[in-house]
Amino acid sequence: MDEHLPELPRSQLLTMLNTMYRIRAFEEKVDELFMRGEMHGTTHLSIGQEGTAVGAVSVLRGNDFITSTHRGHGHCIAKGADISLMMAELLGKETGYCRGRGGSMHIADVETGNLGANGIVAGGMPIATGVALSMKMQAIDRVCLCIFGDGAANEGAFHESLNLAAVWDLPVVFLCEHNQYGMSMSSQRAMRIESVAQRAGSYGIPGEMVDGNNVLAVYTVVSAAVERARAGQGPSLIESRTYRFKGHAKSDQNLYRTREEIRQWQKRDPIPHFASLLIAEGMLDQDEAKKGEAAAYAAVEEAYQFALSSPDPDPATLLEGVYA
Repeated sequence: MDEHLPELPRSQLLTMLNTMYRIRAFEEKVDELFMRGEMHGTTHLSIGQEGTAVGAVSVLRGNDFITSTHRGHGHCIAKGADISLMMAELLGKETGYCRGRGGSMHIADVETGNLGANGIVAGGMPIATGVALSMKMQAIDRVCLCIFGDGAANEGAFHESLNLAAVWDLPVVFLCEHNQYGMSMSSQRAMRIESVAQRAGSYGIPGEMVDGNNVLAVYTVVSAAVERARAGQGPSLIESRTYRFKGHAKSDQNLYRTREEIRQWQKRDPIPHFASLLIAEGMLDQDEAKKGEAAAYAAVEEAYQFALSSPDPDPATLLEGVYA
C-alpha cells in the first residue's frame, strides 16, 4: 500500500515526529537509570510502540481525556505531560506528579486530560466508560480515548466496558495497543480469534485493525472513531498491532521469544519509518531530523537533572493522601 500524508499542516507532522523522538529518549533514559540502580521498583518500557501512542493521542483536542496502562510513559508524553515532573516521579521526588509516591505506573496529569496510567490490567477501561457516561449526561463535547493492551482484552472489565458503552452510545474510543504479548503469553495462545477487533461485532460497534507502527495510519483510523464518538454515534474498538522491543518489565529475560523475532520487528521501527517518509515528501531534511532527535535527548537529560536536584519527600508527610 502506497503511503501518503493526510491533510495535516507541516507543523503538526513535525510535532508528531519530535514527540516520538522524545518518548524514545525518555524510555531509553529510564532504562539506563534502572540498570544503574538509580530507580527502584519496576517499569514497563514502550520502546517500539511510539507510533501508536503519538498517532492516536495526536487526534485529540486538549480537553479530551485518555486512560492509560502500566506501559504508559508514551501516552503521557503524547498527551502533553511535563517530562521533568515525570522523571521526578520515577526518581521518587517531591516534585513528581504523585509527589514521588506513585512511580511509573501511576502518573496522571488531569490538567492535560490524562486520567492516569494504571497498574491493574484493564483497570482503565471501566474508568473511561464512566468518564464517557459523565460527559454524555452533562452534554460535554469531549471524547475519552481508552488505551489498553492485548492482555486486557481477556479481562472481564473489557467485555463489561464495551457492552455498556455500546448500549448507551458513549463517547469513548477503545484502543487496543496489541504488542503481541501479555507478559510472556503470546496473544496467539491466549485467544482463539485472529484479531481483538473482531470482538467489536459482539457489541454492535465498529472494529478495525491498523498497523500500529505506522503513525499516520493510526492517526487516520483513530480520527474517524473520535469523530464518530463526538457526533454521538457511540464507541469504536481499534486494534493497533505493534511490538515492544524491550521485555515486559525489568525482570523479563525474554525467554519466550527469539532474538530474530525482535530483530524483524526492529526493522519496522516506527520512528525512522516516519522520519524517512517526511524527508521523502520534502517536509524536512536529514539534518533537521537529526536536530529534532538531538533536542529530544537534550530535553530528557535536562529533565533528569531537574529530578536529581529536587527534594526527597518528607517522611512526616507519608500519610498525606491516604484515606481510612
